[in-house]
Amino acid sequence: MKAYMVFDFGGTYIKYAVMDDKSKKLECGKIPTPKEGLDIFLDHITEIVKHYSESFEIQGIALSSPGAVDVETGFIGGASAIPFIHGVNMTSLLKERTGLEVSVENDANCAALAEGWLGAAKETDFYICIVIGTGIGGGIVINQSILRGATLHGGEFGYMIMGESCKSPLQSTWSKVASANSLVEEVEMRKSLVRGTLDGEEIFRLAEAGDSIANECIANLYKKLAMGIYNLKYVLDPNKILIGGGISKRPDVIEGINNELAQLKDDISTLDITVEACKFDNDANLIGALFHFLNRK
Repeated sequence: MKAYMVFDFGGTYIKYAVMDDKSKKLECGKIPTPKEGLDIFLDHITEIVKHYSESFEIQGIALSSPGAVDVETGFIGGASAIPFIHGVNMTSLLKERTGLEVSVENDANCAALAEGWLGAAKETDFYICIVIGTGIGGGIVINQSILRGATLHGGEFGYMIMGESCKSPLQSTWSKVASANSLVEEVEMRKSLVRGTLDGEEIFRLAEAGDSIANECIANLYKKLAMGIYNLKYVLDPNKILIGGGISKRPDVIEGINNELAQLKDDISTLDITVEACKFDNDANLIGALFHFLNRK
Protein backbone atom coordinates (compact mmCIF):
# COMPACT_ATOMS: atom_id res chain seq x y z
CA MET A 1 0.00 0.00 0.00
CA LYS A 2 1.35 3.43 -0.96
CA ALA A 3 1.87 5.82 1.95
CA TYR A 4 4.01 8.66 3.31
CA MET A 5 6.20 8.93 6.42
CA VAL A 6 5.51 12.13 8.30
CA PHE A 7 7.53 13.47 11.26
CA ASP A 8 6.97 16.35 13.67
CA PHE A 9 10.17 17.40 15.46
CA GLY A 10 9.53 18.65 18.97
CA GLY A 11 11.84 19.48 21.84
CA THR A 12 10.47 16.63 23.96
CA TYR A 13 9.17 14.12 21.42
CA ILE A 14 9.41 13.27 17.75
CA LYS A 15 5.90 12.35 16.63
CA TYR A 16 5.52 10.28 13.50
CA ALA A 17 2.80 8.74 11.36
CA VAL A 18 2.34 6.67 8.24
CA MET A 19 -0.36 8.53 6.30
CA ASP A 20 -2.21 8.15 3.03
CA ASP A 21 -2.62 11.05 0.62
CA LYS A 22 -5.87 12.11 2.34
CA SER A 23 -4.07 12.47 5.71
CA LYS A 24 -5.53 9.28 7.22
CA LYS A 25 -3.14 7.88 9.82
CA LEU A 26 -2.36 4.24 9.09
CA GLU A 27 0.22 3.88 11.85
CA CYS A 28 1.57 6.38 14.37
CA GLY A 29 3.76 6.79 17.42
CA LYS A 30 6.33 8.96 19.13
CA ILE A 31 9.81 8.66 20.58
CA PRO A 32 11.73 10.90 23.00
CA THR A 33 13.74 13.43 21.01
CA PRO A 34 17.38 12.26 21.02
CA LYS A 35 19.73 14.72 22.70
CA GLU A 36 23.05 13.10 21.76
CA GLY A 37 23.49 14.91 18.47
CA LEU A 38 22.60 14.97 14.78
CA ASP A 39 23.84 11.50 13.82
CA ILE A 40 21.84 9.75 16.54
CA PHE A 41 18.83 11.90 15.65
CA LEU A 42 19.06 10.87 11.98
CA ASP A 43 19.62 7.23 12.95
CA HIS A 44 16.31 7.17 14.80
CA ILE A 45 14.43 8.75 11.89
CA THR A 46 16.01 6.34 9.42
CA GLU A 47 15.18 3.28 11.54
CA ILE A 48 11.53 4.30 11.77
CA VAL A 49 11.35 4.78 7.98
CA LYS A 50 12.99 1.40 7.34
CA HIS A 51 10.65 -0.33 9.78
CA TYR A 52 7.49 0.92 8.08
CA SER A 53 8.96 0.41 4.61
CA GLU A 54 8.57 -3.33 5.25
CA SER A 55 4.75 -2.95 5.38
CA PHE A 56 4.08 0.09 3.17
CA GLU A 57 5.30 1.48 -0.16
CA ILE A 58 6.70 4.69 1.31
CA GLN A 59 6.55 7.43 -1.33
CA GLY A 60 8.44 10.09 0.57
CA ILE A 61 9.18 11.76 3.91
CA ALA A 62 7.47 14.95 5.14
CA LEU A 63 8.98 16.88 8.04
CA SER A 64 7.59 19.52 10.40
CA SER A 65 10.40 21.36 12.16
CA PRO A 66 10.96 24.33 14.45
CA GLY A 67 13.14 27.15 13.19
CA ALA A 68 13.47 29.33 10.10
CA VAL A 69 12.99 26.65 7.45
CA ASP A 70 14.12 27.25 3.89
CA VAL A 71 11.79 24.95 2.00
CA GLU A 72 13.74 25.39 -1.24
CA THR A 73 17.12 24.27 0.07
CA GLY A 74 16.12 22.09 3.03
CA PHE A 75 18.25 24.07 5.49
CA ILE A 76 16.82 24.83 8.93
CA GLY A 77 17.98 28.16 10.33
CA GLY A 78 17.14 29.90 13.58
CA ALA A 79 17.22 28.13 16.92
CA SER A 80 15.12 25.73 18.97
CA ALA A 81 15.26 23.14 21.74
CA ILE A 82 16.94 20.80 19.22
CA PRO A 83 20.08 22.84 18.44
CA PHE A 84 21.84 20.34 16.18
CA ILE A 85 19.12 20.35 13.48
CA HIS A 86 19.89 23.99 12.68
CA GLY A 87 22.38 24.97 10.01
CA VAL A 88 22.25 21.63 8.19
CA ASN A 89 20.49 20.45 5.06
CA MET A 90 17.97 18.12 6.65
CA THR A 91 16.31 17.04 3.41
CA SER A 92 19.60 16.07 1.74
CA LEU A 93 20.82 14.16 4.79
CA LEU A 94 17.67 12.07 5.02
CA LYS A 95 17.46 11.53 1.27
CA GLU A 96 21.01 10.13 1.33
CA ARG A 97 20.11 7.74 4.14
CA THR A 98 16.72 6.56 2.83
CA GLY A 99 16.75 7.12 -0.92
CA LEU A 100 13.37 8.85 -0.61
CA GLU A 101 12.23 12.35 -1.51
CA VAL A 102 12.10 14.59 1.57
CA SER A 103 10.41 17.92 2.30
CA VAL A 104 10.58 20.14 5.38
CA GLU A 105 8.38 23.00 6.55
CA ASN A 106 8.24 25.17 9.68
CA ASP A 107 5.96 23.70 12.35
CA ALA A 108 3.72 26.77 12.74
CA ASN A 109 3.35 26.96 8.96
CA CYS A 110 2.41 23.28 8.94
CA ALA A 111 -0.34 23.96 11.48
CA ALA A 112 -1.63 26.79 9.28
CA LEU A 113 -1.55 24.69 6.11
CA ALA A 114 -3.47 21.88 7.82
CA GLU A 115 -6.33 24.26 8.58
CA GLY A 116 -6.58 25.40 4.98
CA TRP A 117 -6.44 21.88 3.59
CA LEU A 118 -8.94 20.10 5.83
CA GLY A 119 -9.68 22.34 8.80
CA ALA A 120 -11.33 25.56 9.88
CA ALA A 121 -10.03 27.54 6.87
CA LYS A 122 -10.95 25.00 4.20
CA GLU A 123 -11.78 26.79 0.93
CA THR A 124 -10.62 30.12 2.41
CA ASP A 125 -8.29 32.01 0.07
CA PHE A 126 -6.57 34.25 2.62
CA TYR A 127 -6.28 33.56 6.33
CA ILE A 128 -3.86 33.78 9.22
CA CYS A 129 -3.28 31.26 11.96
CA ILE A 130 -2.07 32.54 15.34
CA VAL A 131 -0.56 29.87 17.58
CA ILE A 132 -0.51 30.77 21.28
CA GLY A 133 1.81 28.79 23.53
CA THR A 134 5.09 29.52 25.28
CA GLY A 135 5.30 32.39 22.81
CA ILE A 136 3.15 33.46 19.87
CA GLY A 137 3.81 32.33 16.31
CA GLY A 138 1.73 31.56 13.30
CA GLY A 139 1.39 31.59 9.57
CA ILE A 140 -0.03 33.70 6.76
CA VAL A 141 -1.65 31.66 3.99
CA ILE A 142 -2.69 33.04 0.60
CA ASN A 143 -4.16 30.63 -1.95
CA GLN A 144 -2.76 27.63 -0.01
CA SER A 145 0.76 29.09 -0.03
CA ILE A 146 2.70 30.42 2.93
CA LEU A 147 3.77 34.06 2.85
CA ARG A 148 7.36 33.56 4.03
CA GLY A 149 8.87 37.03 3.79
CA ALA A 150 12.32 38.12 2.64
CA THR A 151 14.08 36.54 5.64
CA LEU A 152 11.63 33.66 6.32
CA HIS A 153 10.04 35.57 9.22
CA GLY A 154 6.57 35.99 7.74
CA GLY A 155 4.00 35.04 10.38
CA GLU A 156 6.29 35.64 13.36
CA PHE A 157 3.53 37.64 15.02
CA GLY A 158 5.04 37.34 18.49
CA TYR A 159 7.74 39.91 17.65
CA MET A 160 5.20 42.76 17.42
CA ILE A 161 5.92 45.41 20.05
CA MET A 162 2.76 46.03 22.06
CA GLY A 163 3.99 48.74 24.40
CA GLU A 164 7.10 50.15 26.02
CA SER A 165 8.54 48.52 29.11
CA CYS A 166 10.73 50.42 31.55
CA LYS A 167 13.75 48.47 30.29
CA SER A 168 13.24 48.14 26.54
CA PRO A 169 10.41 48.00 24.00
CA LEU A 170 11.66 44.50 23.19
CA GLN A 171 10.43 43.43 26.62
CA SER A 172 6.91 44.29 25.46
CA THR A 173 6.60 42.03 22.43
CA TRP A 174 3.32 40.19 21.90
CA SER A 175 4.95 36.91 22.92
CA LYS A 176 6.15 38.41 26.19
CA VAL A 177 2.85 40.06 27.16
CA ALA A 178 0.08 37.92 25.63
CA SER A 179 1.24 34.29 25.47
CA ALA A 180 0.11 31.44 27.68
CA ASN A 181 3.51 31.66 29.33
CA SER A 182 3.02 35.36 30.12
CA LEU A 183 -0.34 34.58 31.77
CA VAL A 184 1.32 32.08 34.10
CA GLU A 185 4.14 34.49 34.96
CA GLU A 186 1.74 37.34 35.73
CA VAL A 187 -0.45 35.26 38.06
CA GLU A 188 2.57 33.81 39.86
CA MET A 189 4.08 37.26 40.31
CA ARG A 190 0.87 38.79 41.67
CA LYS A 191 0.43 35.88 44.05
CA SER A 192 4.13 35.96 45.08
CA LEU A 193 4.55 32.34 44.05
CA VAL A 194 7.76 30.61 43.00
CA ARG A 195 8.15 30.41 39.23
CA GLY A 196 6.83 27.08 37.99
CA THR A 197 4.19 26.73 40.69
CA LEU A 198 1.27 27.08 38.29
CA ASP A 199 0.38 26.22 34.72
CA GLY A 200 -2.28 27.56 32.38
CA GLU A 201 -4.86 24.91 33.19
CA GLU A 202 -4.54 25.56 36.93
CA ILE A 203 -5.02 29.29 36.37
CA PHE A 204 -8.28 28.72 34.51
CA ARG A 205 -9.42 26.37 37.29
CA LEU A 206 -8.65 29.10 39.83
CA ALA A 207 -10.63 31.59 37.77
CA GLU A 208 -13.62 29.26 37.59
CA ALA A 209 -13.46 28.92 41.37
CA GLY A 210 -13.71 32.71 41.70
CA ASP A 211 -10.07 33.66 42.23
CA SER A 212 -9.95 37.41 41.57
CA ILE A 213 -6.29 37.59 40.53
CA ALA A 214 -6.66 34.73 38.04
CA ASN A 215 -9.78 36.33 36.56
CA GLU A 216 -8.12 39.75 36.27
CA CYS A 217 -5.04 38.30 34.57
CA ILE A 218 -7.12 36.27 32.11
CA ALA A 219 -9.18 39.36 31.27
CA ASN A 220 -5.93 41.26 30.72
CA LEU A 221 -4.70 38.48 28.43
CA TYR A 222 -7.83 38.74 26.29
CA LYS A 223 -7.34 42.51 25.95
CA LYS A 224 -3.72 42.12 24.83
CA LEU A 225 -4.56 39.35 22.40
CA ALA A 226 -7.38 41.44 20.95
CA MET A 227 -5.02 44.40 20.46
CA GLY A 228 -2.57 42.31 18.44
CA ILE A 229 -5.35 40.68 16.41
CA TYR A 230 -6.82 44.13 15.69
CA ASN A 231 -3.42 45.25 14.37
CA LEU A 232 -3.05 42.17 12.17
CA LYS A 233 -6.54 42.55 10.74
CA TYR A 234 -5.90 46.15 9.72
CA VAL A 235 -2.42 45.40 8.34
CA LEU A 236 -3.21 42.17 6.47
CA ASP A 237 -7.03 42.14 6.26
CA PRO A 238 -7.40 38.35 5.92
CA ASN A 239 -10.74 36.66 5.31
CA LYS A 240 -10.36 34.59 8.46
CA ILE A 241 -8.29 34.65 11.66
CA LEU A 242 -7.72 31.35 13.45
CA ILE A 243 -6.39 30.76 16.96
CA GLY A 244 -4.34 27.64 17.68
CA GLY A 245 -2.36 26.22 20.58
CA GLY A 246 -3.66 24.42 23.64
CA ILE A 247 -5.43 27.51 24.96
CA SER A 248 -7.63 27.68 21.86
CA LYS A 249 -9.46 24.50 22.84
CA ARG A 250 -11.29 26.43 25.58
CA PRO A 251 -14.50 27.96 24.15
CA ASP A 252 -14.36 30.66 26.83
CA VAL A 253 -11.00 31.84 25.45
CA ILE A 254 -12.37 32.34 21.93
CA GLU A 255 -15.45 34.04 23.40
CA GLY A 256 -13.31 36.25 25.63
CA ILE A 257 -11.11 37.40 22.74
CA ASN A 258 -14.15 38.08 20.54
CA ASN A 259 -15.80 40.09 23.31
CA GLU A 260 -12.72 42.30 23.53
CA LEU A 261 -12.52 42.65 19.76
CA ALA A 262 -16.14 43.82 19.73
CA GLN A 263 -15.10 46.75 21.95
CA LEU A 264 -12.43 47.89 19.48
CA LYS A 265 -14.78 49.81 17.23
CA ASP A 266 -15.60 53.46 16.73
CA ASP A 267 -16.66 55.80 13.92
CA ILE A 268 -13.37 55.16 12.06
CA SER A 269 -12.44 51.60 13.08
CA THR A 270 -15.63 49.97 11.90
CA LEU A 271 -14.55 46.42 11.02
CA ASP A 272 -16.28 43.50 12.71
CA ILE A 273 -13.23 41.44 13.73
CA THR A 274 -13.70 37.91 15.05
CA VAL A 275 -11.54 34.83 15.56
CA GLU A 276 -12.24 31.10 15.37
CA ALA A 277 -10.48 28.14 16.94
CA CYS A 278 -8.33 25.88 14.79
CA LYS A 279 -9.85 22.48 14.08
CA PHE A 280 -6.69 20.44 14.55
CA ASP A 281 -4.63 20.09 17.69
CA ASN A 282 -1.96 17.42 18.16
CA ASP A 283 -2.06 16.25 14.54
CA ALA A 284 -1.92 19.70 12.93
CA ASN A 285 1.80 19.67 12.21
CA LEU A 286 1.69 16.17 10.73
CA ILE A 287 -1.24 17.00 8.46
CA GLY A 288 0.34 20.26 7.31
CA ALA A 289 3.72 18.64 6.67
CA LEU A 290 2.03 16.04 4.46
CA PHE A 291 0.14 18.76 2.57
CA HIS A 292 3.42 20.59 1.97
CA PHE A 293 5.08 17.42 0.65
CA LEU A 294 2.19 16.61 -1.68
CA ASN A 295 2.16 20.16 -3.08
CA ARG A 296 5.90 20.86 -3.28
CA LYS A 297 7.18 22.17 -6.59
